[in-house]
Amino acid sequence: MADPATRTVRRRVLLVAEAVTLAHVGRLVSLATALPPERYDITLATDPRYNHLLGSLPYPVERLDTIPAERFFRALQNGSPIYDAATLERYVEDDRRLLAEYKPDVVVGDFRLSLDVSAKLARVPYVTVTNAYWSLYARIRYPVPELPLTRILGVGSGQRVFDLFRPLAFRLHARPMNRLRKRHGLKPLEPADVRHVYTHADYTLYADLPELVPLAGQPANHRFLGPVLWSPPCDRPPWWNDLPSDRPIAYVTLGSSGPASVLPGVLEALAQLAIPAVVATAGRAPRLAAAANVWLTDYLPGEQTAARASLVVCNGGSPTCYQALAAGVPIVGIPANLDQYLNMSLVEHAGAGLLVRSGQASAARLRSAIQRVLGSPSYRDRSLALQRAMETHHAGHAFASFLDGLPAHV
Repeated sequence: MADPATRTVRRRVLLVAEAVTLAHVGRLVSLATALPPERYDITLATDPRYNHLLGSLPYPVERLDTIPAERFFRALQNGSPIYDAATLERYVEDDRRLLAEYKPDVVVGDFRLSLDVSAKLARVPYVTVTNAYWSLYARIRYPVPELPLTRILGVGSGQRVFDLFRPLAFRLHARPMNRLRKRHGLKPLEPADVRHVYTHADYTLYADLPELVPLAGQPANHRFLGPVLWSPPCDRPPWWNDLPSDRPIAYVTLGSSGPASVLPGVLEALAQLAIPAVVATAGRAPRLAAAANVWLTDYLPGEQTAARASLVVCNGGSPTCYQALAAGVPIVGIPANLDQYLNMSLVEHAGAGLLVRSGQASAARLRSAIQRVLGSPSYRDRSLALQRAMETHHAGHAFASFLDGLPAHV
């Protein structure tokens, strides 16, 4: 019989995903699978709206309500704060009930901003998984996203206005969180900046390539995990073996948060170039006319599909971009919100793809971008270079190693 004194005590890890998009949920599901069950007692808490896409998980999934996705996307489109103080207060109450019930040794959040308060009040170490381009220490430019001012003033003037007022806007977006902190006796975040809100935690883990996102001066509790790859577990569709192997094909997906309205233009551009398209619609495609050389389905195994393609056309967000780069495949990104613009502008700067603004994504512009990416070997070469960089970063192993190194929670 084993000596009780030498018996391994499993660390209790609570993972909390803010289900405003599928990506936040999928990222934590991917990381959770890397934790050895003999050493970790895992629970995932998230809104159930995406549970049907998660497959069978070897750990319990608790319900935790999230604002409607429509509210999230509307705030992004208008450039307004995503959460008001009342919503964050309700989130804190929900978080604290869950923390009290589960009593974790550590809580890991993905865009569950309220955890920065609720975990502190519960005296539980808080880890946030986020993107490095939101870091206060990121040395990047901020392209103006699709906002009302862009539609009114145009991109050039809109960018100048955005550059002028962005610091003020970032402060305003931090105001609800600082009000929440004050109410609970915590010091306000300084600087008051939405980037600080998105990344502040006891430990901040960046789900990115350091070769893609330049940082400078970050503290020791900020570190890179590397890209976290995940796609819904699904079978290959019946037509998978019918895909041509003797010519380039494009993998097209705008995900749950991309501008679905541009999909017909994407397919028109590909048809004009006689490039077959494999399309994952995430269940939100507009009506499309029947077309030859187009294969449609709701979801696809993203990494396998990217590996079959010569080009990935997506919303420019980090999940699909990293699937493409893991396969060494260049990207045409069509972003709409700032998160997507930040990521895709870095991919473009790295030479691994081209950014086409969703507000200007005509079939002609898309055709030109696709021709340029497929016609120049440099895009493929840079994608392959980033693929090699990704092979040196194993996010799951890094995550498990990080948790192994945390001091025992009392």
